[in-house]
Amino acid sequence: MVAAARPLFSYRPYWAQRFGIAPFLPTTRAEMDELGWDSCDVILVTGDAYIDHPSFGMALVGRLLESHGFRVGILDQPSWTDVEAFRALGRPNLFWGVTGGNMDSMVNRYTSDRKMRSDDAYSPDAKGGLRPDRSVIVYSQKCREAYGDVPLVIGGIEASLRRIAHYDYWSDKVRRSILADTRADLLVYGNAERAIVEIAHRYAAGDTKITDLRGTAFIGKRDGFDEIDSTSLDAPGRVDPKPDPYAMTQTEACATKEPAPPPLLKLGLKKPRPNREAQVIRMPSYEQAIADPVLYAHASRILHLEANPGNARALVQRHGTQDVWINPPPVPLTTPEMDALYELPFTRLPHPKHQGTKLPAYEMIKFSVTILRGCFGGCSFCSITEHEGRVIQSRSESSILGEIERIRDQTPGFHGIISDLGGPTANMYRMACKSREIEAACRKPSCVFPDICENLNTDHSSLVSLYKKARAIKGVKKILIASGVRYDIAVRSPEWIKELAQHHTGGYLKIAPEHTEEGPLQHMMKPGIGAYDRFKELFDRYSKEAGKEQYLIPYFIAAHPGTTDEDMLELALWLKRNGFRPDQVQAFLPSPMATASAMYHTGYNPLRSLKAKQRVPIVKGLERRRLHKAFLRYHDANNWPMLREALRRMGREDLIGSGKQQLVPSWQPAGTGDAREGRRGSNRGPRVQPGVALTQHTGLPPRAPGPQRKRRGR
Repeated sequence: MVAAARPLFSYRPYWAQRFGIAPFLPTTRAEMDELGWDSCDVILVTGDAYIDHPSFGMALVGRLLESHGFRVGILDQPSWTDVEAFRALGRPNLFWGVTGGNMDSMVNRYTSDRKMRSDDAYSPDAKGGLRPDRSVIVYSQKCREAYGDVPLVIGGIEASLRRIAHYDYWSDKVRRSILADTRADLLVYGNAERAIVEIAHRYAAGDTKITDLRGTAFIGKRDGFDEIDSTSLDAPGRVDPKPDPYAMTQTEACATKEPAPPPLLKLGLKKPRPNREAQVIRMPSYEQAIADPVLYAHASRILHLEANPGNARALVQRHGTQDVWINPPPVPLTTPEMDALYELPFTRLPHPKHQGTKLPAYEMIKFSVTILRGCFGGCSFCSITEHEGRVIQSRSESSILGEIERIRDQTPGFHGIISDLGGPTANMYRMACKSREIEAACRKPSCVFPDICENLNTDHSSLVSLYKKARAIKGVKKILIASGVRYDIAVRSPEWIKELAQHHTGGYLKIAPEHTEEGPLQHMMKPGIGAYDRFKELFDRYSKEAGKEQYLIPYFIAAHPGTTDEDMLELALWLKRNGFRPDQVQAFLPSPMATASAMYHTGYNPLRSLKAKQRVPIVKGLERRRLHKAFLRYHDANNWPMLREALRRMGREDLIGSGKQQLVPSWQPAGTGDAREGRRGSNRGPRVQPGVALTQHTGLPPRAPGPQRKRRGR
């Protein structure tokens, strides 16, 4: 069973509750003066522009702490070169709270090809460069410089995914835990509500030596724990067996004249059941993870095996002369706690200083509603499970409907369209294991891979009911679903697909099969393409019944671990057969702590036994990554020279030509691709505008190369 947790809103409010609710959490000393504050109890530092909306972490944490009576200030995107910017609100009474923002700062700043982005969706007018690289480290250093005696707590996705030694794609090396780089007192990982509230109240009570809190990590140790070597739980390779304490050499036996006593099991005695709450697993050290790829993959495997709040044990990892101690994951929020959290007094608006600017991230979600947290999919390339966990936390129907009504009545610019009801996924609402006992004991990283677990409740009826009631609210014209659809469980509920297709799709629905071939899909932990085909069949049928012309837009990943050039070729042929001409394509980006990132770095799959040391095909190097992306954009004439060269190398020259079954033509339009091929082929076919966006949806036959008219959609 999942350990009991203190109810989130059961604490006695801090004395500063008398100041009441702030219209916006203050970002300047002048705003503090207007509120009558002489100081802040907690100052939150974030790499995002401050938007008082529950989809933004700092607003959620800030309003939660405010509800407990604490005075919370926010320094959003402070100048990291000026320490005075970190003194703008004065000295925090209790602690600093530092985050990089809603996105990892490196993912936010750089593409999968390590090219710098020119814009930032979380900054005013999408201006880039308003946050530093590795924001949590830089901000923490400035907090220490400003007021070094104030406790420092780091959190958010950037800190959460760097809580142990981790492969860093941008520097192409294993970096130590971010705790070591920031010298933070505590790291809060995952959804931080339980931990951050407990930290605030305990700091306020004078307890600044916190080591026993779930969902936190720190540098140090805890007494009273039985330490277990991780290699004894899951051997990564050849490991010398531990000596039998009862075994005796022949010399010893002769000397004693007595036989060695038999093991306990041979005496018929049962070993006492260990207390998992008093166990800590010693993982390979930072230095070992650097030196041995097998041990790095093993550490990743152990981390993912110890992720269920119901049975996870503490982890410890040596860094030089210090230990990084990671307590078990936080206990998920209950439905009443989720309701109360999302019903806090958010204005749902950017801070007034940003209201004259455009914030793309806000424009995307300002009319959306979060209905759930967590994901039990366990896709190896995704970090949701590592951050939010795989236990689904759902809000009540009444709370969600109430938020829609508040958006209708209070949010400026609302024209009757709710842009999304979702979360990490669209259709895991209220889904859980059929048995709490089984759920608490389960150690699988996914409930739906390789097949849907027989203990998983996949009933969509609660979600269908919610959709129907939401679209019946007066003043609501349309409810769209923009979160990712898990189509392998959706096909078990044709009723939900019908509701989705006929009432909640605006012409196009994005969906992510990610690949068509078994090799990549196995390493992604994604279902076979057959599940996509079944979903498409139902979606098309129900769209046609409603008299609607609607299309699926599938997303695919290039260069994922486990993918060969032949896999990408087969995917390109599938795209052409089905009439897809993707405009934007995605190359695999190894985010910290994801299982696929461990594959990318080590060449081993942590999801499988590491004893055999079975290698995984890895796509490294800019040229191969470009080739895999080129297969996805087979229709772009700029990619044809590269694809022709690859096809010849693969012995597939039969796919070069203008036939329907061939992938790329033998001629090259002038002004595209390689200049020499362009001159040779300039009179051998119609011209194509470089980079033109071609058709993206299903149901259309492949067209011959040439100028295309982009279909309009909503």
